[in-house]
Amino acid sequence: MPLSSPAPFHTTRWTRVCAAQADSDDGRRALADLCDAYYEPVVAYLRQVLRDADAARDMSHAFFAQILTGGQIGTADPQRGRFRSYLLGAVKHFVSRQREMQRSLKRGAGVAALSIEEASVAEVRDSGVTSPDAAFDRQWALTVLERSLEALRAECLSGGKERLFDHARPFLTGDAAHGDQGAAAAACGMSIDAFRVALHRVKRQLRQCMKAEITGTLEDGAGVTDEMQILFEALGGSKCV
Repeated sequence: MPLSSPAPFHTTRWTRVCAAQADSDDGRRALADLCDAYYEPVVAYLRQVLRDADAARDMSHAFFAQILTGGQIGTADPQRGRFRSYLLGAVKHFVSRQREMQRSLKRGAGVAALSIEEASVAEVRDSGVTSPDAAFDRQWALTVLERSLEALRAECLSGGKERLFDHARPFLTGDAAHGDQGAAAAACGMSIDAFRVALHRVKRQLRQCMKAEITGTLEDGAGVTDEMQILFEALGGSKCV
């Protein structure tokens, strides 16, 4: 489960990261928002490393608890680029430290040490399953998509277009067949041509929402195109706009 109540993904902007470095109530809230938004990507990474879902969630809690209480977020620097990359590096470092602690304990007990990370890499290589880094990126992409859909739904709701959003969503996520457009148009009280035009506009709005989510985790907007490409590749190139 997330460490606190769900928070909008846009609160993980670099300005909020900087706020999280401050010893203040606002800084602590910002840091909790960061942990909420990136909880599932970290779990996805650790699930591939540990090959155990329960252990992955336990270690995720330990990782975020350390960030929340240890002031570690102070090393996050907007000048270094993507927050996504910073967090992935931080969790890798955390796993490495846990591995060293495990080795020390086993040496003290006279037991041969086994690296969690080394064992997992061999298993991933032999079985052909998704690598930990790829699992992290895919869950990050899914999180961005879901948060962007939530933002888009809010826009449609405020504009009186909630029904359009509900029937357009399967086309935005790749879960609808092309032939379903006729039924969706009828449900919205539109002609097929009018629905296609409206769907095109909604897709454009979703892309803008996704760009806004991504831009907020970069030093500036210069790298948003590359980050969008990484996102679509992580989704398999088949989902959303």
